[in-house]
Amino acid sequence: MDAGPLVLRLLAGLLIAGHGVQKVSFRLGGKGLAGGAEEFRHDGFRGGRLTAVVAGGSQVGAGLFLAAGLLTPLAAMAAMGVMTVAGTVKWPKGLWVQNDGYEYPLVLVVISVALALTGPGRWSVDHALGLTPWPLWLVLAAIVIGPTSGLLTRAVLHRTSTAPEGATRARAAD
Repeated sequence: MDAGPLVLRLLAGLLIAGHGVQKVSFRLGGKGLAGGAEEFRHDGFRGGRLTAVVAGGSQVGAGLFLAAGLLTPLAAMAAMGVMTVAGTVKWPKGLWVQNDGYEYPLVLVVISVALALTGPGRWSVDHALGLTPWPLWLVLAAIVIGPTSGLLTRAVLHRTSTAPEGATRARAAD
């Protein structure tokens, strides 16, 4: 039974971390920090480079902690937050990934919820440190705070209207 959480943690955690690496580097098919900043601008977010660094760093950290089973509810919370933001970007395109929809971010959010609820399993850093089982109140708080933080991030950083082309280029140094 312990192999299941391990497989889920490794798969979801490393995919989330890899997604973050792409935002800030040329590794794993990324377009570097400038490319990550441009992706966020294209998706209507403020902040340019800072947004790319924070989002990419959050994805790398959450993904690696989730993969290791380290501070699992908090790692799952962070993963839910960043993948909720990704889901909001894809939402207008519908569910299915072949239409660039939100299916993939939704699956990662749900896996993160499941790992927070079930715990990381015996083959985890949390178990080795004697941190399991996590208190239910903490797990439930993480499940609520994760997606809520993603929605708040979207509300704060997303532009309500698109700026003229020249203004977008002027912000490229953000």
